Amino acid sequence: MTTHLAVVPAAETPEDCARRLAREFHGADAEAILDHAIRHAFTEEIALVSSFGAESAVLLHLASRVDPSVPVVFLDTQKHFAQTLSYRRKLASKLGLTDVRDIRPDGGEAAEIDPHGDLWRRDTDACCDLRKVRPLKTALDGFGAWVTGRKAFHGGERVSLPAFEWNGKHFKVNPLVSWSRDDVASYMELHEIPQHPLVEQGYPSIGCWPCTRPVGDGEDVRAGRWSSSDKAECGIHVR
Repeated sequence: MTTHLAVVPAAETPEDCARRLAREFHGADAEAILDHAIRHAFTEEIALVSSFGAESAVLLHLASRVDPSVPVVFLDTQKHFAQTLSYRRKLASKLGLTDVRDIRPDGGEAAEIDPHGDLWRRDTDACCDLRKVRPLKTALDGFGAWVTGRKAFHGGERVSLPAFEWNGKHFKVNPLVSWSRDDVASYMELHEIPQHPLVEQGYPSIGCWPCTRPVGDGEDVRAGRWSSSDKAECGIHVR
């Protein structure tokens, strides 16, 4: 599907458009960023990608206020905690989200590449590629933009994230980039949003069960992800 994004003037490249939007919305309210992206800039060509993890409810709640029919892509890696799958169902229902899409790895590829389901033991990058990167690429065909829940306080490459960016194929919208951990907690408390059940067990960032552990006092919020390696991202945010 060919996209025709109204946000990009004919004389402007996507890179320049993203930089312009990033300047215009630098420091803006998260709901204002999301509203502009969903209702004005990208209209029917935008999806929200959510892990339904520890902090996901904030962005999903904001999206439900702007447009509960916005497509929400959930990458069901088939390695999630059972609590995540239950949370995904309950939260989507509570927020009234009407188009949550469960995207799974291609069955043929999984049978060939990971026949025993233990690829994560040998090659975490290959496992993430099979279960996240490839399925997301297919799921986003036809969309010109997608919304992420990344935040600067997560560290690493996320520290300097703009509100809008261009990754070479899609616009990416980061409404929560300037939010702190306290901001997330306060918002959830204010709006009485249920937490992921694993948060109370010491999981501030939640991915697949083989590669996620609780974090200790003083550790970085994402220290429990791929903690036995120097891996910091699953690959879906690598340009």
